[in-house]
Amino acid sequence: MQIFTKTPNQWRDPTIDDDVAAEFRKSVRQNKIAFVVGHDSYLINLASPDPVVSRRSRTAFRAELDRCRQLGLAALVSHPGNYITDRVGGLRRNARACADALRQVDGVMVLFETTAGSGTALGSTFEELARLREAIPADVRDRVAFCADTCHLYSAGYDLRDEWDAVWEEWERWIGFDLLHCLHLNDSKVPFESRRDRHELIGEGTLGAEPFRRIMRDARFKDIPKILETPKGDDDVNDRRMLRRLRAYARPRR
Repeated sequence: MQIFTKTPNQWRDPTIDDDVAAEFRKSVRQNKIAFVVGHDSYLINLASPDPVVSRRSRTAFRAELDRCRQLGLAALVSHPGNYITDRVGGLRRNARACADALRQVDGVMVLFETTAGSGTALGSTFEELARLREAIPADVRDRVAFCADTCHLYSAGYDLRDEWDAVWEEWERWIGFDLLHCLHLNDSKVPFESRRDRHELIGEGTLGAEPFRRIMRDARFKDIPKILETPKGDDDVNDRRMLRRLRAYARPRR
């Protein structure tokens, strides 16, 4: 599962006391949850050229990593940020800030998430994600991998409906499946290559059911943790329905 360790649309960083952290770890073990990942604040922009935003983002990102370490989370999912003025400069700023934070907090990995590519967002192409990781200094680079979001991929121009094999061949060429540590499974409310991030229930959007059937049956994805970020509704009914649907997709056709 994926959690926020703080309110994602505020800068304020909470303090998690040791008793709460210990109880969380115990609950994860007791409920046999195999994989728990955090997602950082939506306000963080490690690629920003603005010195004030950059400073606040660096401080918040380091705090996010520290809370993940305290709670025993496997990794922190992070959007690569918005470069605002200069794409290459944005990649360098992100890499430098990420490396600094990793050096200060042991144990937690960072998973850069694929983005839909709206505005000046970084990370909408496999090539750019690979270059971001390469810009991370070698002493902490092994703690950086990736999270692929199906809605974001489709919106960015990776045609999971009609070019399934070609998409994942390109992933393997630029990044490699060994660095795919998490999947966000979301259908899309918007058309292919729209550059917009609008999640929909599985099999009920413009992606349709077939890409999710393939993910659930493709051996390459068998052991990769999968997270739902689909619309929730007023309770957990949608999540339970989506889980049943994905499990049905995993069963071979007769």
